[in-house]
Amino acid sequence: MKNKSVNLRLSERRLNILRMYASQKDTTMTHILEDFIDTLEIKNGDSLSTPSTVNPVD
Repeated sequence: MKNKSVNLRLSERRLNILRMYASQKDTTMTHILEDFIDTLEIKNGDSLSTPSTVNPVD
């Protein structure tokens, strides 16, 4: 899978929270955001569906 980039605008407070959380969990900010995105439910027609993770390592 080819990686893409995303620019986010966050307050300094939120950025610092994300940095501290990543440091405490000994992981990257990217990994935290990817894990969060993977938990989002996608509305598909009249029902909600959760996308299945093809490769959780990606």
